[in-house]
Amino acid sequence: MIILITMNTKVMMLLLLVAVVLVAAGCARFFSKGHSKEVVTHAAYADVNVSEFQTLIADPDMQLLDVRTQDEFDEGHIAGSILVDVGDADFVDKAAAVLDKQRPVAVYCRSGRRSARAARLLTDQGFMVTNLNGGVLAWEDAGKALIK
Repeated sequence: MIILITMNTKVMMLLLLVAVVLVAAGCARFFSKGHSKEVVTHAAYADVNVSEFQTLIADPDMQLLDVRTQDEFDEGHIAGSILVDVGDADFVDKAAAVLDKQRPVAVYCRSGRRSARAARLLTDQGFMVTNLNGGVLAWEDAGKALIK
């Protein structure tokens, strides 16, 4: 009888170990496929490189939004840009007043950081947004023109 209890305990421990390994393997596969450990609470936007951005803004339906300051805009901006400074306290209201929510928005700033913030704010409001990764710095590095 003692042998039978010991066998059952060993079998139970083995089954428990197998279950733990399977759960761990499943979690590892889940997170290795790009799933975040955190829940994203805002709608997604796309980050694209200069070439992809240039293709997107060639579409006449695309709205092009510069989220830098007026001084930065005056120093040089991408042709056809609308300026709404993301640093303004009422950025979302100003952007909503000049943008059509039914049309996509391409957004940029100097380096891509402020425009990523603007993209999050706009997608939270229901806009379809694409961000220029690297901003105007990447645009210029790629030899693309700015209006001065």
